[in-house]
Amino acid sequence: MELQKPKRALEMEKSFLAAYDANADALFRHCVARVRDRDLAKDIVQETFTRTWAYLAEGKKVEHLRAFLYRTLNNAIVDTMRKKRSVSLDVMYEEEGFEIADEPQEIALEVREEIGDALQLLSSLDETYSSVIAMRFIDELSPGEISAILGVSENVVSVRIHRGVKQLRQLWNERDKQKAV
Repeated sequence: MELQKPKRALEMEKSFLAAYDANADALFRHCVARVRDRDLAKDIVQETFTRTWAYLAEGKKVEHLRAFLYRTLNNAIVDTMRKKRSVSLDVMYEEEGFEIADEPQEIALEVREEIGDALQLLSSLDETYSSVIAMRFIDELSPGEISAILGVSENVVSVRIHRGVKQLRQLWNERDKQKAV
């Protein structure tokens, strides 16, 4: 005799799998940009979906699944970075480098170095700014989507993006001055 899953469980499973298909790549890109380690990013994204499934399996409801996934991902990144605080991102970059997935071969070495520099500068920003900038410009999320993920108003998101970009611009200019010397 074959046991059948209840209809609600099947619907939940289908919606979860659809959310996975729709969001896994974007979550991975966001995570790689933040932690700058592909293997660690895979683990964190897997942890994100595991936590989300456990939450849903408890019968809890999620109104906006994409926002919930990003919030869970951000929490998993913070948890992981707290555990691995002894390893700095700068050391990881120097020792292991940073590879952008599926990048075209025609990108010049200089451009790839600038991308690496930009990501390094992004990781040096306060978490408040680096996360919103990554969501806005890497994940291409709207301020409204970011506000739903972070649980703050769109105005707060816009201010954080503006201030973060301003800080990044200052860091970039300082970097250019140091290279000129």
